[in-house]
Amino acid sequence: MTLSGIEERFTLTTTDDEVFINNFSEDVKTGLKSESKYLPFVYFYDHIGSQLFEKICELPEYYLTRTEADILEANADDIASQFPQETVLVELGSGSSTKTRILIEAFLERQNLAHYTPIDVSHQMLEESSYSLLEAYPDLEINAIAARYNEGIDHLNIQTDQQNLITWLGSSIGNFERSEVTTLLRHIRETMHSDDRFLVGIDLQKDKTIIENAYNDTQGITAEFNLNLLTHVNRELGGNFDLENFGHKAIYNEKIGRIEMYLISNIDQKAFISELDLEVSFTANETIHTENSFKYSLDDIDTLAKESGLCVKQQWFDTERLFSLNLFAPAVDLQ
Repeated sequence: MTLSGIEERFTLTTTDDEVFINNFSEDVKTGLKSESKYLPFVYFYDHIGSQLFEKICELPEYYLTRTEADILEANADDIASQFPQETVLVELGSGSSTKTRILIEAFLERQNLAHYTPIDVSHQMLEESSYSLLEAYPDLEINAIAARYNEGIDHLNIQTDQQNLITWLGSSIGNFERSEVTTLLRHIRETMHSDDRFLVGIDLQKDKTIIENAYNDTQGITAEFNLNLLTHVNRELGGNFDLENFGHKAIYNEKIGRIEMYLISNIDQKAFISELDLEVSFTANETIHTENSFKYSLDDIDTLAKESGLCVKQQWFDTERLFSLNLFAPAVDLQ
């Protein structure tokens, strides 16, 4: 297949780079000047970070990707069977779109899936994954959006004459505070028509050891992924963080029901970020909070749906019930 033939079926809408850099600058400044230092997890996903995360998904300890893929493989036909007409597939945080292929194949067995809209912060990852899909599926058209979720949803052109399936896989929902999730899901609900559906992968509460091992892998890929956040600051904002002076840790907070990921300063040190004219001081063992990953109970999922103007239509689980795949529909009334 010619490159020109593929390009005719691909569009990419990008967030203004200047706006993104300004957001990055402000978020980094605010986070590192806070009494308890933090950096927003969304900045993990530059091109290098996105590639590292794909490696994490292949780790034996990282059960989330494996179990979700198993659920999709076992139930993709059941999911596709609930969409009798031509469907538009929208995906939040698409990454490499590896698991998306399972759904695409299932839909193609039943109908003409003509449109796919992936939303991801990494435009390079979007281009790579989209071209791979376009080469594999000659009738597919892709309208990719390089943006954060909220901005990406605002760019969506939801078709009234087609049924839409919005997907959010990988338990990325866990990276957000519960209040943030409710706000985002209500935003998504407002874009949905009555016959549209929302498919969400959600990690479930389970034994602490299983969870902590998933975020502290023996190969150190998750540590590399975490440290790449400082590399991102160095590259984009002229920082001079010495990665050798920082470590990685992830702990499960059972009281709150979330994994918490940190960068730890190994020594007393200072770093300077030239674009921000900001010097940041660290004491030994001081942390930068970089990510949370909330784990849900089934009651939590029901509550989230109700608070977001959605209802749970169907749920699927792996054999060990480590992970869940949840199909939401718009509730009759959005309160």
